[in-house]
Amino acid sequence: MTITIIDYGAGNLRSVEKAFLYLGYDVDVTSDPEKIASAKKLVLPGVGSFRDAMDSLKAHSLVEPIKAAIKAKTPFLGICLGMQMMYDFSEEGDAEGLGILKGTIRRFSDDIGLKIPQIGWNSLEIKRPSVLLNSLGEQPFVYFVHSYYLEAEEPETVVATTHYGIHPHVLIEKDNIFLCQFHPEKSGETGLKMLKNFAEYSPEDLK
Repeated sequence: MTITIIDYGAGNLRSVEKAFLYLGYDVDVTSDPEKIASAKKLVLPGVGSFRDAMDSLKAHSLVEPIKAAIKAKTPFLGICLGMQMMYDFSEEGDAEGLGILKGTIRRFSDDIGLKIPQIGWNSLEIKRPSVLLNSLGEQPFVYFVHSYYLEAEEPETVVATTHYGIHPHVLIEKDNIFLCQFHPEKSGETGLKMLKNFAEYSPEDLK
């Protein structure tokens, strides 16, 4: 099984690539629209500015291939900014996202009384069973780096929240779409297990 990682000229691609290679999977890091549209497993990582990342996806002609792959039920994993771009709109740069799922990316308010960005380990508050959390404990610890968070409009898609002044939506699953606000590739054995669960997931599981 080859894991295709989308290279759009931004984001922390290498740590994600190394994690899948460590787990024993073949990896193809590519910006080729045809490869992305026909991938068997697709990963969109991301670190940085929402607007810049969206502009880069458009500049590389990757928006339609990503949408086509998702529509074709290709298992898709979005990480951090790669998660946020799946939604309608972000307050970061007042920018429109891909609009594949319904929701808004909001900035943490200074009123929460905590350091922004959130940097470090935090536990997941699990709302329902999921593919990525298979064989993990009740409150797995994962690693976060973010100033903006998801406010999803489809509560049935929310697998887990965390607590950082508020309870942002940080793990989403809907059909073949898997989204993490945290960084599984930086979350030790817990994160590696999540990546393995994604890599071993079959679209047949949707039936």
